[in-house]
Amino acid sequence: MIDAATVNASRYTGIPLRELSAGQLKTIASSTTPQGVIAVVRIPAGSYLSALPADPGNRIILLEDVQDPGNVGTMIRTAAAFDFSGVLLSRHCADPFAPKAVQSSAGAILIPWIRRGEGCLDALGELKSRGYRLFCAEMHGNTTVGFADINRIVVAFGNEGSGLSDRLLQLADCRFAIPMKRHSVESLNVATAGAVTLFAAFRRSGW
Repeated sequence: MIDAATVNASRYTGIPLRELSAGQLKTIASSTTPQGVIAVVRIPAGSYLSALPADPGNRIILLEDVQDPGNVGTMIRTAAAFDFSGVLLSRHCADPFAPKAVQSSAGAILIPWIRRGEGCLDALGELKSRGYRLFCAEMHGNTTVGFADINRIVVAFGNEGSGLSDRLLQLADCRFAIPMKRHSVESLNVATAGAVTLFAAFRRSGW
């Protein structure tokens, strides 16, 4: 039985509803324990192109070769939570619209604009020409960083094993690391590092 809130949302948005049996839901769901609602959604236009939106917004994240779709989806969810307007992904990143990435985003996949493909660094170059500053997460970067006076920013995170490429690091205005007790833990998961950093940027603070 479809609950009243879902029915009302359907009427308000004009999105049609169809009630399925438990067996039908299990057949088409990608997860073993679906939450009871499945949506068929068109991938936003331009998501696999290199051209930036007309208005990219002031805060953007860049993911270079992040392999785990769960990390990609979590980063997109975090970006949406902390008012980052867009996500640039290199061609070798996990597909942001893969089932695990979409599930990890908890629906936030449709909030920021997304661009994934070969033109990732070209788009970054265009953003820098417009006055965006590039902050790169690097294990051996500066452990003091501040976001208070940064109006336009791109924050970059790299591959789970190798980090960011030298080519991208050479474009950085700031290379930063999150301070921690390294004798206990060598590094943070990229999605965790992203959450710490994007929260600080959202609050215009730092460490």
